[in-house]
Amino acid sequence: MGGVAGACAAAGDQVFGSEQDLYEPMKSYLEGAGVSVFRSFDPENMLGCKPTKVVVGNAVSRGNEELEVALEQKLDCVSLPQLVGERLIGKKTSVVIAGTHGKTTTTAMTAAVLALGGLDPGFLIGGVPGNFDVSCRPGAGSVFVIEGDEYDSAYFDKRSKFLHYRPEIAVVNNIEFDHADIFDDLEAVKKSFRLFIRLVPRNGVVLANGDDANVLDVLKVACSPVETFGFSDGCFWQVRDFVDLPEGASFDVWRDGQFFATLHSPVNGRFNATNMMVAVAVGFRLGMTTEQIETAVPLYKSPKRRMQEVGEWHGALVIDDFGHHPTAIRETLSALFAKYPGRRVVACFEPRSNTTTRAFYSKEIEECFEGCHAVALGALDRPERYEAEQRLDTAGIAQRLTQRGTAAMAISLEQGKEPNWGRIILKWLETVVEPGDLVVTFSNGSFGGLISSLRETH
Repeated sequence: MGGVAGACAAAGDQVFGSEQDLYEPMKSYLEGAGVSVFRSFDPENMLGCKPTKVVVGNAVSRGNEELEVALEQKLDCVSLPQLVGERLIGKKTSVVIAGTHGKTTTTAMTAAVLALGGLDPGFLIGGVPGNFDVSCRPGAGSVFVIEGDEYDSAYFDKRSKFLHYRPEIAVVNNIEFDHADIFDDLEAVKKSFRLFIRLVPRNGVVLANGDDANVLDVLKVACSPVETFGFSDGCFWQVRDFVDLPEGASFDVWRDGQFFATLHSPVNGRFNATNMMVAVAVGFRLGMTTEQIETAVPLYKSPKRRMQEVGEWHGALVIDDFGHHPTAIRETLSALFAKYPGRRVVACFEPRSNTTTRAFYSKEIEECFEGCHAVALGALDRPERYEAEQRLDTAGIAQRLTQRGTAAMAISLEQGKEPNWGRIILKWLETVVEPGDLVVTFSNGSFGGLISSLRETH
């Protein structure tokens, strides 16, 4: 919401907003962008600024005082995705990057490569990008790159956000079950992706991960050309001769069976090579030369909270990552093993999403830490939402990891009631972490204060 508010202000709109809990860096960003923020939800805010359009975030529900006034006054209420589609994308070539994992990274890669190629794209990135000083901008060029989320749009619109983004180039990077609060099962997720693919016009293209069986399944409904990408034989855009080194990855790109380029990427991991293939394919389709692409790729900078080095703690290097799904955690750890060879890895995972707080992925969560020296499992977010048998059994996972020779601990339900339960993990880490280790935090939150504590240099 904040990034889009700033982009609309940059595009010439007068923008107001309400938010009770506003933190840095968003607070300063909005002030600098000229966006006025009310620090409470008060009907007078709505009546005083007399908006021509009211953007309702998907965290807002009936009962919110400003929303109620907007409805009573018959003001024009829209969802955030609807506004983005109308105000920021419009008639531009829309590049929508969707998938269960890697949306933020792949969107940041694509926007960076296009910008370095001189296309001046607009973009909306769901994180703090390394190559730009904002997460959203209108852009002066004819292209808009956007992270296409499958989560719902607003209380009055339960369609996935990406259905509002007018895709001309639609990217489907991977599909797994996620967002258990709005999707009943994997088939429901795939249904939403099928609707997304069917939005692409005949003169557009679907770029699809040819290594993912679920992606290949939904492609059957495509009415536009399809180009696959990945490591598998037969992919239209294929990665070959992949080498993972501490300084990054190098690999060859083949297009339709012909050698295209040798790339040197600053980020590790096979999954990041696949992500970068999206940027390559989009750049080429939009007119970038092979030489421009080869020059741009090494200049990419990762967004914050994506394998981000944040300091040292007791002689160990601390990495912070947004990963909150077992597949993302497994792939990120694989990249970290390659980037920091020889280091013992201590992984800390906070189950916060509506999917990983449930028992659905118990086996996958247990297995994704293969190769780690030690594992700490944080408190379940709002465990009272589920019956005991529906919750992720972190204590059981920790016990089984310990039996296999991996030091492990888990925050209990009682301990998780403490506001700063991360300090319990911090004390445990003092007993297992040695100088030279790698401590990695996986969370889409604050980890009970653990992340900020680990940033303190010792």
